[in-house]
Amino acid sequence: MQRLNYFFMGIAAIALSSSLTQPASAQAAYGSYIGVGPTVGLSRDAAGDGRQLGATIAVRYKILEAPFSLRTQAFIGENTAVVPTVSYDVPLTWQTDAYIGAGIVFANGNTPSPVGDQVSFALQPGIDYVIPNSNTVIFGNAVIAFDAFRNGGGNAISIQGGVGLRFR
Repeated sequence: MQRLNYFFMGIAAIALSSSLTQPASAQAAYGSYIGVGPTVGLSRDAAGDGRQLGATIAVRYKILEAPFSLRTQAFIGENTAVVPTVSYDVPLTWQTDAYIGAGIVFANGNTPSPVGDQVSFALQPGIDYVIPNSNTVIFGNAVIAFDAFRNGGGNAISIQGGVGLRFR
């Protein structure tokens, strides 16, 4: 009987060690989505304008079989801006992707939007979470726009999040 116990313990040890040495592979949270949510512009220009609350409309187009997505966010605040980016997606779990994107801020008008008031380069780190057994996505990200204000003030940073609906 003792030999049988050693046998089962040996089998369990082999199974456990082989499961620990196998690399885990999660796939990206598949699906393109469109979502809405709040945004907070954290930065000001030299005149003190720019810090504000607003809304964002976010679109993600997931390129299947590749770890890249095309993303666009429209910022609506004291003024508007559109930020298209290309992101590199890193799957964390079956439902969660972290990503880093790079793109351009296209700002409109003389008063700052949550991401500035002139055309500038932007980085966009973020995370997407797909609620299991649904088409609902929860997203959150930051946009860091470099040299984003006409009247000085340097970079603009905004933080946004929201809820989206997967369409593909």
